[in-house]
Amino acid sequence: MSTAGRLYERLLQRHFEDHRQMAFLMGPRQVGKTTTSRILGKSKARFLYFNWDNLDEQRVLLQGPGALAAQLGLDRLGEEKPLLVLDEIHKYPRWRELLKGFFDTYGGQVNIAVTGSARLNVFHASGDSMMGRYFNYRMHPLSVAELASPRDDVEPGERGPSAIPDDDWGALLRFGGFPEPYLRRDERFARRWRRLRHDLLFREDIRDLTRIQELSRVQLLGQLVAQRAGQLVSYTTFAKEVGVSIETIKRWLKALEALYYCFPLRPWYRNVSRSLRKEPKYFLWDWSLVDDAGARFENLVACALLKAVHLWTDLGYGDFALHFLRDKDKREVDFVVVRDGTPWFLVEAKVSGRVNLSEPLAYFSDKLGVRGAFQVAERLDYVDRSCWPLERPTIVPARTFLSQLV
Repeated sequence: MSTAGRLYERLLQRHFEDHRQMAFLMGPRQVGKTTTSRILGKSKARFLYFNWDNLDEQRVLLQGPGALAAQLGLDRLGEEKPLLVLDEIHKYPRWRELLKGFFDTYGGQVNIAVTGSARLNVFHASGDSMMGRYFNYRMHPLSVAELASPRDDVEPGERGPSAIPDDDWGALLRFGGFPEPYLRRDERFARRWRRLRHDLLFREDIRDLTRIQELSRVQLLGQLVAQRAGQLVSYTTFAKEVGVSIETIKRWLKALEALYYCFPLRPWYRNVSRSLRKEPKYFLWDWSLVDDAGARFENLVACALLKAVHLWTDLGYGDFALHFLRDKDKREVDFVVVRDGTPWFLVEAKVSGRVNLSEPLAYFSDKLGVRGAFQVAERLDYVDRSCWPLERPTIVPARTFLSQLV
């Protein structure tokens, strides 16, 4: 497998075939945004890549839209639109004005891709001056479905199963879904890669984005989140262990979410009597950081489901969300995928395939009337049969079910 075959390359190609808007490709450090955009540029007769961190390229950007147009040769007729990729442009305080001015003047003559960190999420705030000029795409680590067949053109719940080799499945569990450690499959390299990424995130990115001074305490919070991935969060406990206030813990967790270190899942409580409503769970974008094998597998499943709901939403199939279920009688299901405000299917993650079917899975399946309820087992062999038509709660191989997402 190579990053040239990633589904996001095809997604961007289709975007520029169908839309005039800029494509904003957001995601964690080292997930493959720059590689994907450069690969796409190789198919273009005219391709310009600008990185704000390059001082020479920064000087051109500071000269404004006209300088970019001159570099692209927009005063000359070409057979196809050139591609402009702007990387890390969010570090420029006036980047929105630059993009808006360039797009409004030259948008019909060029395809524009903007890649960067979660700081692009400011566009979701009220008063978005860029409204109508861009579409967001959230880039995720590799998944079983992407390794099996990188497709973005299948309706949710309609994709058939595809097998991946045992070695690929084992590497995904062990090394995570970020391309470099997954492809290298070398433990020493993976440790060095994780350490470097960790230092960049917790020192450079946290400092630049949030101006938080207590970087060592934020690092401690990150370690606690990794140790308790998939568990109900107690803000009070975190506050005591880190030595700060509850409000500070919540603010720092928001910063870690914004930088794609972790993501929260909140309980789904509509149509669920006596449900929990407050305590979230947190999972990591890099599940290889989770030591416990069972928690790591659950985290992998959470990432695969989040990737699916993000892409399905970004492509306009509906408004999808990921939650978990838990009531005051302590009945719990790991995941519920919600489609347009209605629970769609349930997922329970188990390492072993020999345990009995989860009673809460059957209970909530009946109460919510969902399309499907799947107990996804890591250690079951792949079965070449679709999970989607199953009408009753069923134990299914993880590799079969996950290959039917994205």
